[in-house]
Amino acid sequence: MDRQQLAGFVRARREALRPEDVGLPRGPRRRAGGLRREEVAALAGMSVDYYSRIEQPRGPMPSEQMLSALARALRLSRFERDHLFQLGGFATPPRDHDSGVSPTLRRVFEGLSDVPALVMTNLGEVLVQNPLAMALIGDYTRFTGLSRYLVYRWFTDPSARELFPVEDHPKRGRVFTADLRVEYAANPVGTAGEIVAALLEASSEFAAIWRLHEVDVTHYLELKRYRHATLGELEMYAHPLLDVDHAQYMMVYAAVPGSPTDEKLKQLAATVE
Repeated sequence: MDRQQLAGFVRARREALRPEDVGLPRGPRRRAGGLRREEVAALAGMSVDYYSRIEQPRGPMPSEQMLSALARALRLSRFERDHLFQLGGFATPPRDHDSGVSPTLRRVFEGLSDVPALVMTNLGEVLVQNPLAMALIGDYTRFTGLSRYLVYRWFTDPSARELFPVEDHPKRGRVFTADLRVEYAANPVGTAGEIVAALLEASSEFAAIWRLHEVDVTHYLELKRYRHATLGELEMYAHPLLDVDHAQYMMVYAAVPGSPTDEKLKQLAATVE
């Protein structure tokens, strides 16, 4: 446990929150822009004295339950929650995929029901899918370990390629590798670095593409081809909506109106209603 770092992190997050961020009135006499200690303590369900000792820093090591309560009270992102647990001396907690979705993307995502949509991180970890996306591509939230990341599955699990026609596989591999390189350049010692190291050892195909140093393999505006077990081949655009602050994006799949794929998607939608 790093008490000094934990204290500084918790205090900084408290001061960054506004009362309206957590549903509290600002009030005419409030001077500080952030939350008060007693407000955070109430939101976390702990005593003011206990919370104050975390910030000072002194007192006992917080339990995992206390850290979880703090994470909720301070409205931490999943990355901030992981950091909080590490500072508190605990391993990164298992993630509830759905809870990691940014508020901005969640508001848009929850309004979509007639098109396939999912939210994923910049590394290709799917956090949540709507029923139509689940019916289209399967459950991408079920994976664990490095298999959570699409690029890792692409080069290590043959079933990950079943969604795309065989002739499109070379391009897809380059796209996934280029996207990974962008994330790796931003943080080579983080998760991206772990994925790269594992793939360089596990896949000669990945190693060959990695040596190309590609970072701009155009794909977002393409009409892509997909394969479905019962509907056959589909042609769809995949439109990304980015949330840079949370390193996430929502992918919405759409067919050309009136096209054969559009009709097939309507058939698929009827099976999940």
